[in-house]
Amino acid sequence: MNKVKEIRKERGMSQEILAQHSEISRKYLSLIERQKASPSISIAIKICGALGVSIDKIFLDLSATEKPSYPNPIRFIDLFCGIGGFRYASQYAFDKLGLKGECVFSSDIDKYARASYEANFGEKPAGDITKIEASEIPDFDILFGGFPCQAFSICGLQKGFADNTRGTLFFDIARIIKEKQPQAFVLENVKNLASHDHGKTLKTILEVLRDELGYHVDYHLLNALDFGLPQKRERIIIVGSKKPFAMDWKFHIDNKKTLEDILEKDVEKKHYASPEIVAKRKSMHEASVYPSIWHENKTGNISSYPYSCALRAGASYNYLLVNGERRLTPREMLRLQGFPDNFKIVVSDTQTRKQAGNAIPVDMVARVIEKFLPLAF
Repeated sequence: MNKVKEIRKERGMSQEILAQHSEISRKYLSLIERQKASPSISIAIKICGALGVSIDKIFLDLSATEKPSYPNPIRFIDLFCGIGGFRYASQYAFDKLGLKGECVFSSDIDKYARASYEANFGEKPAGDITKIEASEIPDFDILFGGFPCQAFSICGLQKGFADNTRGTLFFDIARIIKEKQPQAFVLENVKNLASHDHGKTLKTILEVLRDELGYHVDYHLLNALDFGLPQKRERIIIVGSKKPFAMDWKFHIDNKKTLEDILEKDVEKKHYASPEIVAKRKSMHEASVYPSIWHENKTGNISSYPYSCALRAGASYNYLLVNGERRLTPREMLRLQGFPDNFKIVVSDTQTRKQAGNAIPVDMVARVIEKFLPLAF
């Protein structure tokens, strides 16, 4: 098992260039990347040298894979916790695997998100993670976190992530992992992370996690639509463990939810758009499906689908309209993200809309955690 192709692409290197640096033919490199050939130790060392990655991070020995050995309970921390998407997702995975999980620390800078989290989990998250020393956080086994996408300023001194990522919230993830040495982590970010700052942001994140912190790492772009939620929401998921692993990113999902399952029957008048807005929308567009959610993009173009486009925290109030007539209710937005109906709404509609827009798709992340845990422990 090797990850030559994945890491070569992360480095932005062509097969031809890597083959030249490794002193092998492009054809032979292609066979290696397709798991059709196993290189000698000397060639493997050359490939790793050309890619700038230690050999154990590219060529994984999974032949002696043992049954997972889980701590009891599995202690986790919930960074940038928002309203608890990772909390619900991990509990789903723990239950499916017959495991016990325990959240030993959570943190979010937003006071309204902390209020919602406390109302639903009975624990008040800590505040600004940048102000919290890693040594103050209890020991834990796995880190969960959906962190903002920020550009890195690559400093001249090149003293590792302390220079490369300082001033970003990924730096706080890295410093906590370095201090606490957990077994594993699951991180979530927006689709644009892959292209952010011409790919430098994701490249730096992977290099820090893999090369500096010593973890085996994989990532994939997933869509909530493929996990039974009627919302087109694409997110990059990054998983890492001290233990070598080969993650299978294919999932089979039964019983997918539809808009019919999400939409409420009785909706207050306050959620309906004005007659003028409704008339204008319907003069511009006619839906081919019912029910549908109408989406108006930044250029004013209107489209409709039997699912929602991605919820956004700071979006226009009327950019998504159910059947072109009304806004989604707070409960509907939470359902689109996979939150259960017993989730207590304790803040205003405006704050709930923001919280739902910032949340992770629970069903999607739950399935990732469920598949990843047996590989990580």
